[in-house]
This record gives sequence, C-alpha cells and structure tokens, in this order.
Amino acid sequence: MSKIRRHQTQNELLIFERSSPGKIGYRLPPLDVPAVAADEALGAENVRGEIAGFPEVSEVEIIRHFTRLSTWNYAIDLGLYPLGSCTMKYNPRLNEAVARIEGIVDAHPYQPQALAQGAMRIQQTLERYLAHIAGMDAVTLQPAAGAHGELTGILLIRAYLQSQGDAREVVLIPDSAHGTNPATAAIAGYKVKEIASNERGTIDMASLAAAIDDSVAALMVTNPNTLGIFEQDIAEVAALLHDRGAQLYMDGANMNALVGVARPGDFGVDVMHLNLHKTFSTPHGGGGPGAGPVAVKSHLEPFLPVPRIAEEAGALRYDHDRPRSIGRVRAFYGNFGVLVRALAYILAHGGDGLRNATLDAVLNANYIRKGIENDYHLPYDAPSMHECVFSHNKQVARGVKTGDIAKRLIDYGFHPYTVSFPLIVHGALMIEPTETESKAELDLFIDALKSIAREVETDPQLVLRAPQTTRTSRVDETRAARKPILIWEPPANGA
Repeated sequence: MSKIRRHQTQNELLIFERSSPGKIGYRLPPLDVPAVAADEALGAENVRGEIAGFPEVSEVEIIRHFTRLSTWNYAIDLGLYPLGSCTMKYNPRLNEAVARIEGIVDAHPYQPQALAQGAMRIQQTLERYLAHIAGMDAVTLQPAAGAHGELTGILLIRAYLQSQGDAREVVLIPDSAHGTNPATAAIAGYKVKEIASNERGTIDMASLAAAIDDSVAALMVTNPNTLGIFEQDIAEVAALLHDRGAQLYMDGANMNALVGVARPGDFGVDVMHLNLHKTFSTPHGGGGPGAGPVAVKSHLEPFLPVPRIAEEAGALRYDHDRPRSIGRVRAFYGNFGVLVRALAYILAHGGDGLRNATLDAVLNANYIRKGIENDYHLPYDAPSMHECVFSHNKQVARGVKTGDIAKRLIDYGFHPYTVSFPLIVHGALMIEPTETESKAELDLFIDALKSIAREVETDPQLVLRAPQTTRTSRVDETRAARKPILIWEPPANGA
C-alpha cells in the first residue's frame, strides 16, 4: 500500500472499558444549606438510584477520551472530501469571522425594521449579486435549502400557469436529475414523467420533443447533470418548452461548475435555485444549515414569497402587500448567517475570483479523471465539468463493487467518494474534488485509487475485507439499516 496517511487515531477504548469503581470526575463543596432528600422534594416515583453500569472515570480520563474520539471525525480540515453531490469543500475562515460580527450575529428577527437596516441591506445586496450571477431578474432568499428551493420554484410555476388559466398537470424530469426533483414535483401535485438520457449522458432531444404537449407544466433539469456533464442542448430545450407554453426549471446544485462562466438565465432558464451552502461557502456537515435562494425571470417575480424587500427614500422595509404571491415558504427571512457567509464569499472573490474558482473546480475534476481513466470504467465519454463519474465494471468481475473500493479508501486515509450515485450508472463512483484541493492532495488521492485497482487484480480480499484500520471493521449494512440500535455488553469476567 503506497503513500498511506493517518488522519485519525482509532485505538481508543470504550468509556465503559476505562471505568473503575470509585473514580469520579468532579467534587462539590459542602452544602451551606440544610440537606433535603431528593425523594421527599421530587417524589419517590421521580427519583432513581445509581445508574447500573454507568462509567466511573476521572476528569483527565474523560477529557482525553473525548478529545481522542474527536479525531475519529474525518473533517475538511484533515483532508479531501471527494463527495460529489454534497460539495464538502473547504470554506474560508474569513466568512465565519464576518458572520460573527457584533450586530450581525446578535440580530433578532423581531427587532424593529428601523434597527434592522444593515441586515436588510445585506439581504438586498445578496439578492442583487445572485440575480446577476444567475442571469435572472429577481431572487428570494427565504428557502431553507436546495430541495426547499425546488419546491418554491415549482410552486411559482404553478401559480404563474394558473394565472394564465392553464394550470397543467405534468412535470418532465431527466433520468440524470437529482432525486429530489421528482419528489418535489409530486409534492407540488404534479405527475412525473421521466426523460431518458442519450449515449452522451445528456437529454435525448427526440424523447423530450415527443413528451412535450399541452399537459406539461415544466421540465426540471440539473445542469451540469449528475454525471458531471453539461447539457449542451439546453437552449434548444428551453425553446421547445416555451413554444408549448411550458417553463424550464434548473436545479442549481451544481452551479459551482458555471459561476462566472455561464449564466442559466442566458440560455433560457425561467426559475432556478442556488445552494448557498454548497457553491457559496457555508460548512454543510451534518446536513445543514443551508439556504436555497430561488432566482426567477421577470414574469415569475410577482409570485415570489412575501415579504419582499422594498426601498423608499433610502430606507428599506419588508413589503407584504403582494396579492399574487404564493405566500411565505418559511418563518422569518431565511438562514441569515448563511446569507452573510455567502455575501462575504462573493465580495472577497469578486468576479474574477469566482470565475477562477469555477475553472479550478473543473480542472481538478478532469485531473482526477485523467489520472484514473485507465484503471476504472468511464461509462460516458463526454467532457466532465466539476465532477467525474466512473463505474466498478472493471472491478466487479473479480467480485469487488463500488462500496468495497470506497471502504478501502478509508484505509488509505481518505473519505470515500459518493457511492452508487447517480443511479443511471450501475456501481457508480462519483468524484468531486472541488476547487480548493491542491495538486499534491489530488495526486495522493489518485495514487490511492490506482493502488486499490492493482489490489483488486492481485489480491481482491484486501479490498473485500476493508476497512482494516478502523476500530470497527466491516459491518452488516443490511442489519444495521434494519436495526440501528447499538447495545454495549460488558466483557466477560471483567476483562
């Protein structure tokens, strides 16, 4: 095994195994008031005795135990996250500092608008910049995350079509779209019809043309799609839809491949969401917090959620008097701290910096693609954007699947890539390095994947038994999913 790195310390006992009777991590001073029995004060039914098997350790033992456990958490501060759809990239510390400025971090949603002018100006400025970046006319910051932005966008389309007396009932979704897209359409009350991809991994134009009729409300397209491929026929797609009175929704989760290079509004998109917690820099570990602003063309602007920011004589206010609005889509005005971080990121980079970040993201993905293309199967040979998608077809002949390769990466000191997604690639390995990784880091990652490919050929059991450097080795995933309850049993004979 070559160039293995150890980011984490795994040889840590359980706290129960460190326990010794009589040890204590604290000592309280003597009471200076009369003692009261707990059962008398609270009622005997509300008081229990000692907790059976509760660990007894000293202060230094508990401090060291949890400090060592913290090294088990693989973090972006330790190494590369090759996760495709999650975009777990490094986020500049400057954005964190700006979000903690006094007056910003302490802002309260119920404070009077006269005292919230600065916060409202941040929102107004961010809306303006996002609209420009996306090539759209207006933006709402309310949605809490990407999927929430999707739902908001489809509700806007529905409201617009209803105002035209033509509500319609079908939403078209390519098979390469994010999985939230069909769920969003269904929740909004639409029937979903799938559009197949062609041999290049993009929308099959003949299938799309055949599917568009007067019942179609919109097409939801992810661009670049989940294969990391840009939909080169997107302008023609928009024209086909608009000719039949339908709308084009774009899932902007992969906007980090376009910022500063291409604007969705310029190639015909009517509405899209942007993931600020992905493209525009907010740590997204643990699934949040997020923000999914929605950008629209002018014909959809009257339907945006209330309130909207209005300006009169230099003062800002929240405008609720919008009779065509779809109403609120969340309480208050969005995840404000995320909005601050996004604006700080945009201002710090400027136009050239944002474009360079995009170019670096695309370069890094293609560097990895070139580095391992002889070792792993590439199902679609179209140009890659911000991510590259391989399959396990070469390895599966020796019994090794994508999940096995991902687990072996852990032994090499890397977080696994996105496993088995997108679904249209059987045994997918989705790899997105983002713009923040250096050539040296990418070389280590490439070397690890190439080494695993060699292991599959020479000794596949090394991979099939992985991970081998973690405290817990391979688990029964089916059983863990069905019975996700951990029960600790003390070792026999007190060992």
